[in-house]
Amino acid sequence: MMDARPLLFFDSGVGGLSIVAPVQALLPRAPVVYVADSAAFPYGTKSEADIAARVPALLGRLVERYRPRLVVIACNTASTIALPAVRAALDVPVVGTVPAIKPAATLSRNRVIGVLGTSATVRQPYVDDLAHRFAADCIVLRHGSAALVEIAEGVLAGIAPDRDRIATELHRLLDQPDGDRIDVIVNSCTHFPLIEGDLIAVAPPGLRFIDSGEGIARRVAYLTQGQEWPEHPEHRLVFTRLGIRERAIAATLATRGFPQVEAL
Repeated sequence: MMDARPLLFFDSGVGGLSIVAPVQALLPRAPVVYVADSAAFPYGTKSEADIAARVPALLGRLVERYRPRLVVIACNTASTIALPAVRAALDVPVVGTVPAIKPAATLSRNRVIGVLGTSATVRQPYVDDLAHRFAADCIVLRHGSAALVEIAEGVLAGIAPDRDRIATELHRLLDQPDGDRIDVIVNSCTHFPLIEGDLIAVAPPGLRFIDSGEGIARRVAYLTQGQEWPEHPEHRLVFTRLGIRERAIAATLATRGFPQVEAL
């Protein structure tokens, strides 16, 4: 029989869909279980202790329930805080999502990089380590924005993005000392690629945005190479709280290949 085990993607909201898309481009027959921890959304304003306690326990329940062949933590905040604990707790491969500082350093000509993420992500020692290892000759400026997360989450619930608010948040990064020299911005929250067109629209000309999606897709493809996939994969959308906004998001995603919605 064909192996129907899914790939399980996990985020606090719908940001991880920006990781699902490039994975599906490489693995179009892979069944996907997408889990949004909507009961605790957003992670970016939570304490490290809360995230470190919640994420491994919740993923343990999810792996037991859905029996995936691989887990993708499609969230920079959860990955930079809880990835080692999750890997220690689970008996399936786990792929994390971390800021794409290494490729940003390769692309930057001015040697000034912006890291745009959640407040919880941008203050992590993990990000310090990435900057030290891969961008030691660069100035790395950071800004954590809860507002951009809310805007991106709202888009899939049918709420038009407010470009004035987006511009305000972007300029909180660009208006820092040396911020006018930034030529590459790392979208270090998986929500932000969902509004990348709006970010580009309000950004100075020539400013580039990059994220980790394609790199993660290549990693998932590598870890599953040679495995069998079902001919007609089925996808599931799972929320830990199914409220008004989540139902609106589910209605949108039903037209994008996720007809099944569940509450955990």
